[in-house]
Amino acid sequence: MITKTEVIDSINVDESNSINVRTATVLSEDGVELSRTYHRHVLMVGDSLAGQDVRVIAIASAAWGS
Repeated sequence: MITKTEVIDSINVDESNSINVRTATVLSEDGVELSRTYHRHVLMVGDSLAGQDVRVIAIASAAWGS
């Protein structure tokens, strides 16, 4: 059985308080990883956090003071 899993594997805050989020998409078959691809997105101070992972929201709250 092939499964697709998405996991945030990196969250970084840069010097301008932008938050860089990297998501890995892993395809596995019977527990064996077949492929892994990455997607990045950046959140700037004041961007909407709607739909973001709770860890990203917590980091944004700390970094942006909201």
